[in-house]
Amino acid sequence: MKNLVVLSGAGVSAESGIKTFRDSDGLWENYPVEEVASIEGWYRNSALMLQFYNERRRQIAQAEPNLAHKKIAALESCFNTTVVTQNIDNLHERAGSKNIIHLHGEVTKVRPENCRADEEGVIDIGYRDINIGDCDKNGVQLRPHIVWFGEEVPMMSAAIQAVEQADILLVIGSSLAVYPAAGLVHYTRKDCKIFLIDPKPIHIAGLNFTQIQEVASVGMEKFIEILRKNENF
Repeated sequence: MKNLVVLSGAGVSAESGIKTFRDSDGLWENYPVEEVASIEGWYRNSALMLQFYNERRRQIAQAEPNLAHKKIAALESCFNTTVVTQNIDNLHERAGSKNIIHLHGEVTKVRPENCRADEEGVIDIGYRDINIGDCDKNGVQLRPHIVWFGEEVPMMSAAIQAVEQADILLVIGSSLAVYPAAGLVHYTRKDCKIFLIDPKPIHIAGLNFTQIQEVASVGMEKFIEILRKNENF
């Protein structure tokens, strides 16, 4: 089977009711990014950060995987599929995808604040709240298992490795504006076929790709139709 890598962004989960950060009515309109998505914000106001991600957890608990998530999961029957996601929700998992690399962490997990994202100590808490005073067994305050601005992205190496081996790269629901994740497209082989699903036109200098200008669910239907018609896939 051919290797398919799906690079997913917030637009995939938007149809499940998960607000994106960058849209006009998105999360960053209500919270300054430096207050809720940076390591400096954590040291400045940990209580606010915990509240923000408690809200995200409650929202995700009530959301359901949409058609795009399900169709991505279904591709595993035809391809060696790796999902590289910028999203911190668990909707890909709940839709049935098995091989997932979370670049920016997972909101349903926490870790001690003195623990790096790639070290032991990560705890799966599901959808419950975490507050000031909630500590690990050693008495260290727990923090969201999220990669914030100002922190390294430890899963980038695994993501690069997957993209380098891809026969097909599908970018869906991402405007490719957030680095280093946006740079992954440049690790593809020359013979890799690249598709991009996004309702807004996207131009990437020096990159040859096919854009399907639709929302994620409709775009996935069109993408699968292209795969069915092309014997090389």
